[in-house]
Amino acid sequence: MELLDAFDAGLEEFGRRVHRVRDDQWPADTPCADWSVRDLVNHLVGEHLWAPWLLRGATLAEVGDRFDGDVLGDDPVAAWDTAAVESKAAFHRPGALESEVHTSGGPTPAEEYAWQMVTDLAVHAWDLARGIGDDATLEQDLASEVYAYIEPRADAWRGYGVFGPAVKVQDAAPVQDRLVALLGREP
Repeated sequence: MELLDAFDAGLEEFGRRVHRVRDDQWPADTPCADWSVRDLVNHLVGEHLWAPWLLRGATLAEVGDRFDGDVLGDDPVAAWDTAAVESKAAFHRPGALESEVHTSGGPTPAEEYAWQMVTDLAVHAWDLARGIGDDATLEQDLASEVYAYIEPRADAWRGYGVFGPAVKVQDAAPVQDRLVALLGREP
């Protein structure tokens, strides 16, 4: 699976679940400590609002606080759809993945940034599905690609506090179970 195909699959996985959130589920808990369904969706919408700016070369200071706080407004689904369309266009822009982006970790190759976004989309699609009681099965190729990307980086990311300690699963467990367990979630 190519990087942009993985990105698109992640957008689809997360977006499908956003569209399945019922009005009474926005305050529901998710596997992410201290994040409700609304908080989780707000996080991803914010991330994808940042993407077009970063992929155009904007610095963190230039973006500033414009995407802090509630970026969902009265229509979280529409907010997601808008952010996803703009983010997808930014990542698919010719040459977008050949640059560097400014992140909180410093200048980062755009391809690395894209894989980080794919990882975020996949794991949070699983989290959102769990939060709303939906089918949490991820597309097999997406889960495999994200696992292959994150497995050698997991300890470093864990050290930054990105996710909790790995959960033990059998080596023969399905790749999706190994992925979410690696990211500190109980499959």
